[in-house]
Amino acid sequence: MARRSALLAAALLLVGACTPGSTETKDVAPAGQEASGTVDFWHFFTAREAQAIEAAIAEFERAHPKIDVRITAGQDDAKVLQAISTGKGPDVGLSYSTDIVGKFCSSNAWRDLTGYIERDKVDLEQYPETVRSYTSYRDKRCAMPFLADVYGLYYNKKLLADAGFSAPPKTMTELADMAKRLTKRKPDGTIEVAGYVPLLNFYEHTPSHVGPSWDLQWLNDQEKSAVGTDPDWAAMLKWHKDLVDWYGYENLQKFTAGLGDEWSADNAFHKGKIAMSVDGEYRVAFLRDQAPDIDFGTAPVPVPDTALDRHGAGYVTGNIMGISANSDNPEASWALVRYLTTDTKAIVALSNAIKNVPTTRDALASPDLEADPQFKTFLDAFAHPRTATTPPNAAGPKYIELTQEFVNSYLAGPAGDPSAGLAELDKRVDQALELGR
Repeated sequence: MARRSALLAAALLLVGACTPGSTETKDVAPAGQEASGTVDFWHFFTAREAQAIEAAIAEFERAHPKIDVRITAGQDDAKVLQAISTGKGPDVGLSYSTDIVGKFCSSNAWRDLTGYIERDKVDLEQYPETVRSYTSYRDKRCAMPFLADVYGLYYNKKLLADAGFSAPPKTMTELADMAKRLTKRKPDGTIEVAGYVPLLNFYEHTPSHVGPSWDLQWLNDQEKSAVGTDPDWAAMLKWHKDLVDWYGYENLQKFTAGLGDEWSADNAFHKGKIAMSVDGEYRVAFLRDQAPDIDFGTAPVPVPDTALDRHGAGYVTGNIMGISANSDNPEASWALVRYLTTDTKAIVALSNAIKNVPTTRDALASPDLEADPQFKTFLDAFAHPRTATTPPNAAGPKYIELTQEFVNSYLAGPAGDPSAGLAELDKRVDQALELGR
């Protein structure tokens, strides 16, 4: 899942050093040959989720007895790319970031998979258009989708009921009103329970993850910044700034500094310290594992009052798999990638275990897919026509990082119109994108 974006800057420096040469699939073997040998597979999952990966690999090895998969867990993108740049990388890598696909493809750190896909007649129409878009760059497909992450709103049913609410908010006006009424403070203004934390760098509450609700545009067709010319950016920032100022920026900083780690059992939503929070579908499994007493619900992220047609949509990203440029066994590596990204039984089993969204239409329609009401929110969002992702480019997530810096500064500063700052951000992003090409 896409949860470690802070490490992407380091990863980009390393991927820039990857110059393995061409990875065109001219070395693809003829159809019908059985792959064999060893595959080194690195992934980023840990603990409960890593166990699910091990179970899937065991099934793969039973189906492919001539292939031995050596698993290395807990490897982030920076470690994978560093290994590739030194010629010692894994055969297959599983990344948590779709934002880096443009770099993986344009730098040749991962092989072009087109030859394998065409040879084995893999039906890419099994994947929704958004998923296809984040696994290729400029018609070069160097990645396959593993599972997807979709973002929505989590809410504490008891806290909402205690405040007189019987349903989650649908609009931004409702969200702001409920956030204020759900917030509990000490006499000095110190926040004890936050109805909703409006900082756009807290846990999974980021500009990317709320972007589809506001219909935010990041890049235009020429891969230049669109944030300064898209009026929805100013509206989104003003809404958040108004709520930040209601809480008091310093109060929010003090409150969030005292909260538990996002990926531990001390997560603030787990502890009832936050009534509503934006998060991915995987939080369903974390809550049931780490906070079984929390009575929670899930809903789409609220939308502007005049955009109810977008309610139900969400941000989608996901895990991606690729074959390293310096893989010693690309055929067996492709067999593993193909199995984990196209085999319906394997995809459904992994989705049920990890609580990520399946990416193929057959897996989504499988009667074996466990889809209780809390998880179904994200399946519905995944299928919504207005669900979107951030666009790939050769500079990777640099435009997102620069935008995040501006957003943090704006929310921390005095109230005002962000338009001038967004226009200046356009220039900085365009310069960074040009340098990254």
